[in-house]
Amino acid sequence: MSSSTEYGSHTWELLLTVDHQHKDAQKEFLLQVTGDLHIGGLMLKLVEKINIAQDWSDYAFWWEQKKCWLLKTHWTLDKCGVQADAKLFFTPQHKMLRLRLPNMKTVRLKVSFSTMVFRAVSDICKILNIRRSEELSLSKQSGDTLKKKKKKDKNSKEPVTEDILNLCNSPVSSGLPANPGLYSKTMTPIYDPVSGSPASSTITWFSDSPLTEQNCSILALSYPNCSPEMLAEMYQPRTLADKAKLNAGWLDSSRSLMEQGILEDEQLLLRFKYYTFFDLNPKYDAVRINQIYEQARWAILLEEIDCTEEEMLIFAAIQARTPSHKLSLSSEAQDFTCESEVDEVEAALSNLEVTLEGGNSSNILEDITDIPKLADNLRLVRPRKLSLKAIKEYWFIFRDTSISYFKNKESAQGEPIEKLNLKGCEVVPDVNVAAKKFGIKLLIPVADGMNEVYLRCDNEDQYARWMAACVLASKGRTMADSSYQPEVQKILSFLQMKNWTMSSQATSEPENVDMKPECFVSLRYTKKYKSKQLTARILEAHQNISQMSLVEAKLRFIQAWQSLPEFGLSYYIVRFKGSKKDDVLGVSYNRLIRIDMATGDPITTWRFSNMKQWNVNWEIRQVAIEFDQNVSIAFTCLSADCKIIHEYIGGYIFLSTRSKDQNETLDEELFHKLTGGQE
Repeated sequence: MSSSTEYGSHTWELLLTVDHQHKDAQKEFLLQVTGDLHIGGLMLKLVEKINIAQDWSDYAFWWEQKKCWLLKTHWTLDKCGVQADAKLFFTPQHKMLRLRLPNMKTVRLKVSFSTMVFRAVSDICKILNIRRSEELSLSKQSGDTLKKKKKKDKNSKEPVTEDILNLCNSPVSSGLPANPGLYSKTMTPIYDPVSGSPASSTITWFSDSPLTEQNCSILALSYPNCSPEMLAEMYQPRTLADKAKLNAGWLDSSRSLMEQGILEDEQLLLRFKYYTFFDLNPKYDAVRINQIYEQARWAILLEEIDCTEEEMLIFAAIQARTPSHKLSLSSEAQDFTCESEVDEVEAALSNLEVTLEGGNSSNILEDITDIPKLADNLRLVRPRKLSLKAIKEYWFIFRDTSISYFKNKESAQGEPIEKLNLKGCEVVPDVNVAAKKFGIKLLIPVADGMNEVYLRCDNEDQYARWMAACVLASKGRTMADSSYQPEVQKILSFLQMKNWTMSSQATSEPENVDMKPECFVSLRYTKKYKSKQLTARILEAHQNISQMSLVEAKLRFIQAWQSLPEFGLSYYIVRFKGSKKDDVLGVSYNRLIRIDMATGDPITTWRFSNMKQWNVNWEIRQVAIEFDQNVSIAFTCLSADCKIIHEYIGGYIFLSTRSKDQNETLDEELFHKLTGGQE
């Protein structure tokens, strides 16, 4: 038998702090505990000691020194490693968070601070009625971008000062699992479970979501742009190094908000992190399409992505289409709730490309054994050092994923002058419709870098066919692929939009039009042209798209954005192993690009399809990647944590496994396996 003094020696005092809203109630409690007391038992003892009647089910222990949650309630204090010096906070797992959405609106809602960010984002998207939550993530705003804003005007207000949309009464916010409600994973018609009538196809697909029709309209509709003065106050990257700062703030998807130092009611950015917009459907994705459109729009306006003057005017005209209808908010909302109008949207978009990889395949079954080929006279341009470019016409044949060229058509039966394998190359459009210039810039990987080749086409049709073939070949596909014809049509559609900016049709007098063109273009063009000049050029293009529906206009904008050479590239400053200078690493959905920081020219491209394995040496924070043919690279990241790049690579590979045949239940375990890095 042990004495009472001996028994007492096994107990020790543990100080617990309770995070509750009762101002006059005690917040610190000293409990006598033993090492074999499990976490659930400690909770019970503490709640009895507090003696306040309320729902404590969402509360859990946060260990301040270790920066971790004690969520395994069956574990003992000894197993958790908790000793007398531990500072444990008994605090709610769900806390208020402010999120700045891609459309610059701010929503305030309760989010789980104890689950991994990947799961938290999924819950947030359920509240906001955004499908495919795996494409989004949370980011801190870069400290450098905030400093530059303050330097411009210390007394200036926040660029967009909107009323905060409060969504704190959601089931997810309350710590309850979200009910799938009206959401249909198989894209079948949705019906109201109460009345049995068809439910509005763009209002929330969660019956218990806090989004009312009015709130849904706020997230699914666009509003007039901010003033040029406000635009001037916002951070605009000028160099690749500046663009790299934009990608430094992504949170770790495999850790909780609390573990990453996020405070209650802090503001974070909710953004599309991965540029693979899978299965866009106007019938179900009103909010998602609008938020993608808004993210693209702000990227254009703030010059986060480069585009030509022609392209800027196209984007301006489509933007002008979106708010140009002088409708009230309620009448715009009807465009999303009236079934007949939704049907018109579906008809207008039936042949529209809305996915990155291309749309519906042709109804005609192609003979896959007959690989198509292209044969044309094209001009070959090879840059030469210390001299002018050499331009010469040859007979070109495109077969499989390679281009061969000959002196002329008659010599095509013999050996080619050169054969270019385009698999893994970079394809960059070099087009100026006004100057009738239709060029294709090819950056072909070779042992010591990239071989630069330019092809010049004679007209739009020839350019579209060859450009589409080059794009597919770079991905290892031939013209027999079902996405070839849609790719050709997409390119022709984009060229047609560029033609709009050159229209000679008579337009309304700019003086008679109530338009602020400075709201639709970046600051570079407001400095270059007078307001009347911009208005006239935007109106010329706008005439041709004035009959588009709102949704179609947004999808056209997204499609044009996807056609830009820099689309989908996230930049980071890195130092490659063995190198004495810093480089920029561009991460895309299917490849990594090493870019010269001084010139912006691509040096080398590595395709994910050739990747064998990748890992991180956490001691020296170095990412190592091994490719086919004994190619291996290693680098340290200087502009962000190496975990961010590691997660980007794994995340894109995870998203490439998605299929329309699957339901939308994600393999969360696979995501963390590919992105976690086993730190």
